[in-house]
Amino acid sequence: GPSGSGKTVFAMQYLVNGIEQFGEPGIFVATEERPQHLREHFMSFGWDLEKYEDENMLAIVDATSTKIGLPSDEKYIDVRPFDTRSLLDQIITIQDEIGAKRATVDSTTSIGFTIGDPAKFRVELLKISTTMEILGLTSILTCEVIENGPDRISRFGVENFVVEGTIVLYYTRVENTRMRSIEIFKMRGTNHSKKIHPFEITNRGIVVYSKEEIL
Repeated sequence: GPSGSGKTVFAMQYLVNGIEQFGEPGIFVATEERPQHLREHFMSFGWDLEKYEDENMLAIVDATSTKIGLPSDEKYIDVRPFDTRSLLDQIITIQDEIGAKRATVDSTTSIGFTIGDPAKFRVELLKISTTMEILGLTSILTCEVIENGPDRISRFGVENFVVEGTIVLYYTRVENTRMRSIEIFKMRGTNHSKKIHPFEITNRGIVVYSKEEIL
């Protein structure tokens, strides 16, 4: 989805729901925001990320600080320049430590810019998604889009082809108001709604109005 559509909230809520509702530990790879900013931001949703970390239910990988030349006191820090093998080794280590069942990478777009070549980026994304599948991690990889339209669902045009499912978040202008909506573009192996549904970001996270449709 585009900027402001709710990608980071969606990704974190997926992990928080796993922790709170199913007791499933999760890994959040942050490539665009420093972990401390995430902890502070999500407290407004009632999500105490630091508590989850202390309980070994959540691990946040700081893949932002070193990229922008800042020091980091985080337990898990990604190296720069970007190296897929190093990132996956760290994910494997974390899974061994906390028994993670879920993982998110927010976002893969910065990885794409680091790699540069779309063909090479596609291969690296395939490595990430396939390794997570082999590890038994149900994962969400977010990506940015510039244009908000039905024919543009990823930044580099390759992300959609290396994953099992694609969920598109829209943030469109309707008269003088912006409206958020969600579409399951594809989801292999399961039946799903083919409609675009509105959603809101509330003080408890994302709420999808599945009985309503965007025409």
